[in-house]
Amino acid sequence: MSKKLIITEKPSVAMEFAKALKITTSRKNGYLESNDWIITWCVGHLVTMSYPEKYDEKLKFWRLDTLPFIPKEWKYEIIPQVQNQFNIVQQLLQREDIEEIYNAGDSGREGEYIQRLVFMMAKPNPKAKMKRVWIDSQTEEEILRGIREAKDMSEYDSLSDSAYLRAKEDYLIGINFSRLLSIIFGRRLAQNIHEDRASISVGRVMTCVLGMVVSREREIRNFVKTKYYKIIGEFGEEQASFKADWKATEKSTVWESPKLYNETGFKKEKDAKEFIASLSNKKAVITELKKSKQKENAPLLFNLAEIQNECTKRFKIKPDETLEIIQNLYEKKLVTYPRTDARVLSTAVSKEINKNLNGIAKGCKDEEIQGYIKKMVEEKYSTNLAKTKYVNDSKITDHYAIIPTGQGYENFNNLPQLQKDIYLVIVKRFLAIFYPPAEYNKIQLTIEVEMDKEKKETFTTSGRVCINQGFLEILKPIDKENKKRKSTNGGQDVENKEEENKNGENKSADLEILKKLKKGQEVLIKNFEIKEAETSPPNRYNSGSIILAMENAGKLIEEEELREQIKGAGIGTSATRGEIIKKLEKINYIEISNKTQIITPSQKGEYIYDIVMQSMPDMLNPKLTASWEKGLDMVAKKEIEPEEFMTKLENYINSKFNKLVVKM
Repeated sequence: MSKKLIITEKPSVAMEFAKALKITTSRKNGYLESNDWIITWCVGHLVTMSYPEKYDEKLKFWRLDTLPFIPKEWKYEIIPQVQNQFNIVQQLLQREDIEEIYNAGDSGREGEYIQRLVFMMAKPNPKAKMKRVWIDSQTEEEILRGIREAKDMSEYDSLSDSAYLRAKEDYLIGINFSRLLSIIFGRRLAQNIHEDRASISVGRVMTCVLGMVVSREREIRNFVKTKYYKIIGEFGEEQASFKADWKATEKSTVWESPKLYNETGFKKEKDAKEFIASLSNKKAVITELKKSKQKENAPLLFNLAEIQNECTKRFKIKPDETLEIIQNLYEKKLVTYPRTDARVLSTAVSKEINKNLNGIAKGCKDEEIQGYIKKMVEEKYSTNLAKTKYVNDSKITDHYAIIPTGQGYENFNNLPQLQKDIYLVIVKRFLAIFYPPAEYNKIQLTIEVEMDKEKKETFTTSGRVCINQGFLEILKPIDKENKKRKSTNGGQDVENKEEENKNGENKSADLEILKKLKKGQEVLIKNFEIKEAETSPPNRYNSGSIILAMENAGKLIEEEELREQIKGAGIGTSATRGEIIKKLEKINYIEISNKTQIITPSQKGEYIYDIVMQSMPDMLNPKLTASWEKGLDMVAKKEIEPEEFMTKLENYINSKFNKLVVKM
């Protein structure tokens, strides 16, 4: 009697597949078996690439004449600690009664690689059909769908090619350049860090991230604060006034003056005082007054980088810990697949989204969440996402955004509090997309002080007040919780006190004054003052913000909408970025504050940076690292052949070696 074999990424996942398939037989040594199905599992990596000494014993020693090392035929070996499980998987794969083999590894590039290595080493029954299960959550219905719709495994060959190339690239760059730089610079490094000997660890992604941290630290260290002096005008009536910023325009008496620091201030306080004196006994007129309503939609859903950044800000935890927690929520069926770069849903999923909402309504016992769902029902908020920015098939590669499944609540009460909190953050971000936009009344005002017929000095101000919270009722973002909401009123960071009245409206005293004004109106000049300002250095990365910077090829973009617009090839992948940060800390190249998660380079890290900068500076360039990642992506999408990528990689390594050895 023929059978079907499923291989999952680990035992716990195998148990979920067994539940979905109603396999109730007792667990055997390393697998489960019923009349129709056999389910077995990997335990992470079972197979690994062999070190150079397995090719030739002489390569165990780090010598210049054995470099660069680029194998013609690659060697792999079973990891000794998991040899027993590999043997079990191999025996099952080779059984004559197996007619179909389902690769149910983690649905991503690394998961594909783990399983392909096993198939390569185990040599499955050639008569068996090889299929690939690709799922977005571990709910029973999704597992059954994945099995039912499993495609021929050959359809994922390009993803497999990309995975093999990623491993080869990391291996070749890591081994060759770590050995080369250690041979050339190891002694000098040991002297600098006062150790007997020292090796230099170089990595395709790791070295680039170290470069980001060190260059930012040096930028801060070398930053010299510059003071300058801004002009603030106070205008209005006897009992009510408002402040506005001065800005030099082409109409100004000091336009392009060398006395200006920039268009908003003077280099010297003396010049600012003289300028204020020139404004006395002048007339001020409102020349522009724009009243508008603004709408702000809920942010896009979480991908892994965004939730890692959010959790660093909220809970002060490291990215790898966030991934571990969300992976656990995924395995408990509470959320969808975590290792995703997408922040939107697919059209197919959006059509079924009421299942998720109904599941949350029935299963989630959190009172706050129930209140939000109740309001959605009472206010009849639309759940038709089809034509919104939250659904976009073109922005999804392997998986859609991280959302709650609406299932798994039988596991929820037993979770640690931090895991519950992170789950609720994901739920709130999800529910927010169904809420209406936040609405604001905004007024922008321009005042001109008439100096003479030709010259005028310009002052501007604006005020904004929330008149309808919309999605903000659910999402109270960290930056809006911890920072006072500000309006650019008179150049000062003036708190915009939005006092909520019984009707849910927000009042702002400054806005009320501005609302009464009219274009062309002359206003009283009450006072001018000088505000001392100074330039500030860039912020250090924290363990969350550096993940966002890696996703955007070295650019830390604070504005979320802009981040989404320019997103291209990043540094590393969603699955590996947290581990890169963890490794840099482990090898003492960076230090991360447990309290704040702020990242600083260690002394050793700075020495390594200098060595790499001196010898092969392009390794520190995010654009180079991102271009390699883009190449791997192109292989996965069949836009270039694997051989082309490998040729470019080998040429890069050989050319670097030739240049460095000549310099010695």
